[in-house]
Amino acid sequence: MVEYRIDRRSGVATYVQIVQQTKQALRLGLLEPGDKLPTAREVVEATAINPNTVLKAYRELEREGLVEARRGLGTFVRRSLGTAPAESPLHGELDAWAGRARAAGLDREDVAALFTAVLDRHFSDQHSQGDLS
Repeated sequence: MVEYRIDRRSGVATYVQIVQQTKQALRLGLLEPGDKLPTAREVVEATAINPNTVLKAYRELEREGLVEARRGLGTFVRRSLGTAPAESPLHGELDAWAGRARAAGLDREDVAALFTAVLDRHFSDQHSQGDLS
């Protein structure tokens, strides 16, 4: 089951954080079709946020076709986004890289900026797969 972590200082709306973290869990294969999301009450108890915020996030995920609410039963994953399982070798390499970045004195924001710049370079619409020099 996914455990949501809310960063009140991020400037990102709380419901958006829940949506993003759910999508990340789907991409990593931590949530799969048929899995049940935590109830709004469980999320509220773990994060001290308003229940309506959780429900708003779940409605957004449902609107996107990722989950479905079953009255009296809960909210369940309908489909996965997963193509990069958490156990993949790439995950281990990225984990080691993040450890080296932290050991080199970079903080979270530095690492995020560096990683985003690399992502932009490799996944930009301006570059084709063969033009990454």
